Amino acid sequence: MAAWLYRWLPILFGCHCRDDRSLHFRGRRFPICARCTGELAGMVLALAAWAFWRPGLAGAVLLLLPLVVDGGLQALTPYESGNGRRLVTGFFFGYGLVCLFLHTTMGAISFGMELGERWLTEG
Repeated sequence: MAAWLYRWLPILFGCHCRDDRSLHFRGRRFPICARCTGELAGMVLALAAWAFWRPGLAGAVLLLLPLVVDGGLQALTPYESGNGRRLVTGFFFGYGLVCLFLHTTMGAISFGMELGERWLTEG
């Protein structure tokens, strides 16, 4: 199982897997960097919590911003965030991304069902 994770998680996340930007446990590097690890944890938690709590559409979009700001600052300035901040911003991003996906998917399904009902009643 571990070999699969180390092979496919970096591909699925497009992760650079830099050692200095990755978390380590018992001397072993995680299969993906701290930010991608946070994203994965946020995605899993968002899927698990969707039935109990979900931010609104605007809230989901706001959850994306910390990563965008942190990553943008790193790309445009000499600023370098630490792995803790990368983990947290990745978590918010992953949670927001899944919530945004689920909101839009549910909206598309509702819209399609509404069109189908109109078609059946008017047809």
